[in-house]
Amino acid sequence: MTPRPIIIDCDPGVDDALALLLAMASPNELDLLGVTTVAGNAPLALTSRNALKVCALAGRDDIPVFAGCDRPSEREPSTAEHIHGETGLDGAELPAPASNLEDRHAVDFIIETVDARAGGVTLCPMGPLTNIALALNRHPPLARQVREIVLMGGSAGSGNVTPYAEFNFHVDPHAAAKVMSCGAPLTMIGLDVTHRARLTSERLAAIEAIGTPISAAAAGLLRHYHGTNLAQPGGEGAPLHDPCVIATILRPDLFEGREAHVDIDLSDSPAVGQSIVDFSAPERQINARVVEEIDADGFFALLTERLASLSAAPEA
Repeated sequence: MTPRPIIIDCDPGVDDALALLLAMASPNELDLLGVTTVAGNAPLALTSRNALKVCALAGRDDIPVFAGCDRPSEREPSTAEHIHGETGLDGAELPAPASNLEDRHAVDFIIETVDARAGGVTLCPMGPLTNIALALNRHPPLARQVREIVLMGGSAGSGNVTPYAEFNFHVDPHAAAKVMSCGAPLTMIGLDVTHRARLTSERLAAIEAIGTPISAAAAGLLRHYHGTNLAQPGGEGAPLHDPCVIATILRPDLFEGREAHVDIDLSDSPAVGQSIVDFSAPERQINARVVEEIDADGFFALLTERLASLSAAPEA
């Protein structure tokens, strides 16, 4: 099987880091062409450095990293250090980057790479959709050229930063609206799914039991992330939002979804950023496949298995 070319657009963030590791641990299925970064969980300088550090942790300094947009399209920046820590990756000492950021802007890399491989590249956005929206604005054919956009964002139900909106869509609702209406084949993985992919002490212990430097770093990040989630009002185990994007591609049998029409609330109201999901929309209005169900045990088994294989790779 030829590996599927992907670009990961992210804002690391602990769950982004685990998504990157899962992708890098799956070279038979995925060809990670590059990583693009955006401001979100932390400011751009930190998310970019964090992406480089995760590549260094995995021994994959060959993967190019491109810094993108440092603020949302039309709103003031909003970050989430209270969840991910001051660095965005608190909880473990990751190696210093062994490579530098590429000179090109992330948006230019996305446009040029998709254009050169028309129909072949899957975009995997896991943060605010600012880079993807700007790429679509600058190069409208992009929507026809991508194989698919598989994104983490939104919800068919309630939000996590407001009663209405999920973080990525709330940070840059105008970018979310642009992407959701672009006409590209699109899969939306929202809180309906990721809030069922929650870390437990048993799942964390299984990752710790791998017993390698990479798994130890991953477990440290997850332990911190787990703790900050539990400390929130009504806190539960940490949801692994972003690895669900990669897992959906690797193991679609672990997920179930339906086609729908998705709108984004752009009003000047408390509901801004809400994804309004209509599963009863006529076929001509469908713009996304909205994933609703996950086999959480199967997901964590996949993540643990791939982390173990990645950890073993440098000594093989």
